[in-house]
Amino acid sequence: MAAGRAFLCAPACIGATARRLAFASPPIRPPASASHRRAGARARCCATISSSDASTSAPPPSYVITTPLYYVNAPPHMGSAYTTIAADAVARFQRLLEKRVIFITGTDEHGEKIATSAEASGRNPKEHCDIISNSYKTLWADLDIEYDKFIRTTDPKHEAVVNDFYSRVLSNGDIYRADYEGLYCVSCEEYKDEKELAENNCCPVHLKPCLPRKEDNYFFALSKYQHKLEELLTRNPNFVRPSHRLHEVEGWIKSGLRDFSISRASVEWGIPVPNDTKQTIYVWFDALLGYLSASLDDGEQASLQQAVDRGWPASLHLIGKDILRFHAVYWPAMLMSAGISVPDAVFGHGFLTKDGMKMGKSLGNTLEPKDLVDRFGVDAVRYFFLREVEFGNDGDYSEERFINTVNAHLANTIGNLLNRTLGLLKKNCNSMLAFDSIAAADGNSFKNNVENLVDKARGHYENLSLTSACETILEIGNLGNLYIDEQAPWSCFKQGGESAEKAAKDLVIILEAMRIIAIALSPITPSLSLRIYTQLGFTEDQFSTLRWDDTKWGALKAGQAMMEPKPIFAKIETEVEEKGQASPKEGKGGK
Repeated sequence: MAAGRAFLCAPACIGATARRLAFASPPIRPPASASHRRAGARARCCATISSSDASTSAPPPSYVITTPLYYVNAPPHMGSAYTTIAADAVARFQRLLEKRVIFITGTDEHGEKIATSAEASGRNPKEHCDIISNSYKTLWADLDIEYDKFIRTTDPKHEAVVNDFYSRVLSNGDIYRADYEGLYCVSCEEYKDEKELAENNCCPVHLKPCLPRKEDNYFFALSKYQHKLEELLTRNPNFVRPSHRLHEVEGWIKSGLRDFSISRASVEWGIPVPNDTKQTIYVWFDALLGYLSASLDDGEQASLQQAVDRGWPASLHLIGKDILRFHAVYWPAMLMSAGISVPDAVFGHGFLTKDGMKMGKSLGNTLEPKDLVDRFGVDAVRYFFLREVEFGNDGDYSEERFINTVNAHLANTIGNLLNRTLGLLKKNCNSMLAFDSIAAADGNSFKNNVENLVDKARGHYENLSLTSACETILEIGNLGNLYIDEQAPWSCFKQGGESAEKAAKDLVIILEAMRIIAIALSPITPSLSLRIYTQLGFTEDQFSTLRWDDTKWGALKAGQAMMEPKPIFAKIETEVEEKGQASPKEGKGGK
């Protein structure tokens, strides 16, 4: 038996060094930090242009994705983290397609609510904004978020863009001065129609009474753009996604658009109106322009036209459904007034709920993402919310469901499959591959099944169906587990001869599938995918330069050495399980 194993593994060892020299070597890049990883991703996106053909080849297509600019009245919560994790997954996928990705996020730092929050904390508004904005950056690092631009609406470059934009819209005749009286929600920073309010004039989102307010303000002539917005939605029904959000927007427009106030006389913490310094620009008319000002570099002479030329229009605005009206109605009309192209698409996802209620800082029922990361790890957090909350719909958080899902999918289906396969390879082949993965899978339908699932996963990513992408990639793992159980390579190795040779091929087949899973799942769980990839004998630098095309079957080569098998995702133990381990009578072992 031992001799059979030695004979079988000889092809994996003889000439292994020569085979390794044939591997494509990626450029050396500094590992570890998020900034280095972002640089590697950007280099990968531009890798198709070499110095010899740069003058003749077109640059890679750009893909600009944005999250909302988050309001800094309080530190970030799971609702804002969810949007950003989803945007990061989309951005990572687009980078795998070799797009020139610009991923924009940031913080919205003006308005009445900010000044009130700062006063309550005993700080001036700028100090308050600095602290909260930094807390977002810290959390994004904890969540493996690789953004390209982080804009703060208190940045000087942003104020310059806002002033230019206001002046351009004013010159177009779309700003006028008038009195306004209505019911105002401070949390939304928005006047509300009485027909949309709950009992006692409460905001339906924040469940707080809206206050009567009368002001002398400047207004934007939104009603002037009603027909143009209708034409936009007719011409491009994918402008608002998913489709049920489009129907909402169509309903708002059909009911008739009213001009809206774009300044506040009672709010000091904001950008002064260029032609009237006694008023400040309305927080939404200010904040939406962050998607443009983000493209500019700090310290340069900023202008609106520079911002437009750097990276506009946006490919995708990713937002929560509660701010859909601002992005799908107000924002495109503002851009039309200024003579600027509208974004390609706006996607309004659902709410994360807890006990059936939307999570929000104003409601005081938030789920702390940092606590989840500290307890369960970043891969578990990213995977659960992108896999279990169907993108576009509401989703409820349950800790029991969280633990059951990540244990079943990441620890068992994926982690255990890799661990036991590498264990068998170590025991029977000294952790060395005996065959190329193409040769190992010759005539095997498993390869075709994996390739079909990879194609399906790509389609789901492209359609922003992140839950379906996760399900499809996990199905590769399910097929792998079924295959290895049916083929039973541990028994075949004991038989020696042709059976042992087939077993060695089966291990290569499973490990090639694991390599493909690592790439396909990397937009969702980048750290987990890196751990898988390095256990397969690749380097972090090689991982950082992967493309979606690398999901093509055939990268594993005979003679390639695998790493020592180590668990890539530790199963989350529940309190009941821990007690069961301490006292067998309480667990399965006691029966």
